[in-house]
Amino acid sequence: QVHLVESGGGSVQPGGSLRLSCVASGNIGPMAAMGWYRQAPGKERDLVAHISNGGTITYSDSVKGRFTISRDNQKNTLYLQMNSLTPDDTAVYVCKRRQYADYDGQTRDYWGQGTQVTVSS
Repeated sequence: QVHLVESGGGSVQPGGSLRLSCVASGNIGPMAAMGWYRQAPGKERDLVAHISNGGTITYSDSVKGRFTISRDNQKNTLYLQMNSLTPDDTAVYVCKRRQYADYDGQTRDYWGQGTQVTVSS
């Protein structure tokens, strides 16, 4: 019903920057919360940043001041600007959309396939 496609991952040196994008397509509803999660090898999947349906933004403590989450509803796109990257940021970054009042009126979570971010010298 809804498809999420991430892009913008890659390999950068410490201190570098990347900008991730997540484009939603399909039966897009007007009410949705979106967020970025990441999972590193041997670790649990953690929330990185989140935007509620009402626009409230939250960040993981580990990325505050370095990452910025934003969304463009006209383009159905979620962004994550990542600056001052460190090796600890290396992970697969996954986009999630929680869509309220889906095609049948129910709330559903949709996940992207993930994009790899590698930070190394």
